[in-house]
Amino acid sequence: MVGYLSGQDSRLADQYYNSGEYEQAASVYLTLFERNSRSYYFFDKYINCLLALDDFEGATKAIEKEIDKDPTQMQLYVAYGNILERQYKPHEADQQYIKAIENIPPDVSVINHLGNAFTRLTKYEMAIEAFQKGSELLGDDYLFAYNLAGLYKRMGDTPNMIKYYIKATSRNPSQIDRYITIFQRNLTEEEELDELRSQLYPLIQEEPDNPVYPELLEWVFIEKKDYYRALRQARSLDRKYNEGGARVMKIGNIAYYDGDYDTAIKAFEYVTQDKGLNNSLYVDAKRSILKSKRNKVTMDYDYDLSDLDTLVVEYEKFIDEFGINPQTEHLVKEYADFLAVYKNDLEKAIKVLEELVAISSINRFVKANSKIALADYYLMKSEIWEATLLYSQVEKDFKEEYLGEVARFKNAKLSYYAGNFEWAQAQFDILKAATSRLIANDAIDLSVFIMDNMGLDTTDVPLKMFTTAELYTVQNRFDEAFALLDSITDLFPEHSLKDDILYQKANLHYKLKDIDKAKSLYEEVYQNYADEIRADNAMMKVAEIYELHYDDTEKAMELYEKLFIDFSDSTFAVEARKRFRRLRGDNI
Repeated sequence: MVGYLSGQDSRLADQYYNSGEYEQAASVYLTLFERNSRSYYFFDKYINCLLALDDFEGATKAIEKEIDKDPTQMQLYVAYGNILERQYKPHEADQQYIKAIENIPPDVSVINHLGNAFTRLTKYEMAIEAFQKGSELLGDDYLFAYNLAGLYKRMGDTPNMIKYYIKATSRNPSQIDRYITIFQRNLTEEEELDELRSQLYPLIQEEPDNPVYPELLEWVFIEKKDYYRALRQARSLDRKYNEGGARVMKIGNIAYYDGDYDTAIKAFEYVTQDKGLNNSLYVDAKRSILKSKRNKVTMDYDYDLSDLDTLVVEYEKFIDEFGINPQTEHLVKEYADFLAVYKNDLEKAIKVLEELVAISSINRFVKANSKIALADYYLMKSEIWEATLLYSQVEKDFKEEYLGEVARFKNAKLSYYAGNFEWAQAQFDILKAATSRLIANDAIDLSVFIMDNMGLDTTDVPLKMFTTAELYTVQNRFDEAFALLDSITDLFPEHSLKDDILYQKANLHYKLKDIDKAKSLYEEVYQNYADEIRADNAMMKVAEIYELHYDDTEKAMELYEKLFIDFSDSTFAVEARKRFRRLRGDNI
């Protein structure tokens, strides 16, 4: 009951204090302190009330009384010095501050109270002196490291801040993630990271068995995007503490997602070679090696058949070694996609996926994604019936789920390609409410496209010719697609499909790796048809070409910015803004 009343009184005192009723607040705080004579929080509040009332005499008496009762409470001398300072007696105030520091007992609690008292008065140098003397008295240079790091941070002394945060981390190695977060928040410049690195090197030499220092160094290299050196630290720690490769896999994944495929491959190969078949990460590491090698070969579109053939051999070797099963299901799916997209070997891709979906024990989502891919490849081979059958199976098995929406959208596109526009549009209208924003946006675009190009015409022939050309593009029947698009222009020169034809021709040239021609056509679309539905798509494509193919970051940023400003309602606006910020160097 007493604790409850104290809580009530404390809230009442705070209420008085915050509203400027210092006399009432002082009375309650004094009562609370008398009930809890070891709680100097209430006493400090009481003194603050007296100072707010300019009652220096009352404050002085109260302080002197407490010092007489317990002269070992060094923070009381700081409070006394503050009273004197408020009365413009700096020399006498300094005497009290010095007395507090000179008479510090070897008591952790007292040292903490004293350092914090100086800190509250923003007397950071005195707080540092108090904590450093306390460390000497107790013979522990790490005890107050966290406090000292915070004080040096307030003073803008980065080298000393880093020094003491390192000490604090070393004292609490189990909390290293917490301290890494602190470093991440406070070390934002390259030279600050270099300062941390330079302080860690001698410590690693002095204390080779301390795992904290190399782990912090690993983090520094990750922050600097020097993944190769980060990997060296990770491998060293993994071997020293027999960690099983998880740390190295983490570095590999970071390097992979940042496009440093060489380092990623080295990391994943370390796991497969050093840890062996029985390691739980072995299969995942093998898969990651192949994924990294595939991306390395294909990322800049500058590869030859021998590069692709080498990857095929590695995929086949892996599947021969481990088979097709739930453990390898993701890699097998990736292999089929690689065969279809890069090797243009649809027959083999279909064979691999048919084997995969025939296995009852594989994950239902992997099976569904494999069926969708299999249907896509059947479509590319003009086996429409097989494609629609597979799409329908996934749609049925995943009703009201994302994969079901994907399958339904693809099935609707089959009708769109076939020229059954009324049914296709009805499906697209339903999919406007899809849970996936991308599917909903694509459904809206296609629904609007059908409406725009059929509403005013007496014939749907041009539109059917156009959608057939789109199908030919999907099926890699490029010559036929170009010929059909040219025919629309010749037969219906005034038709509203002009911008769409240009856009589709650009897509064809892009697929054929004629990047310059594709860019030129995309530019023509958004420059000459800025109010049409394809304008924002075309601008996004050109921005991607500048970023991914021309390595012209400045031009890419310019177009991304223009897109999210000039086409703020575009379905690409959010993605364009995100890419603009990433290229600008924002942390997103």
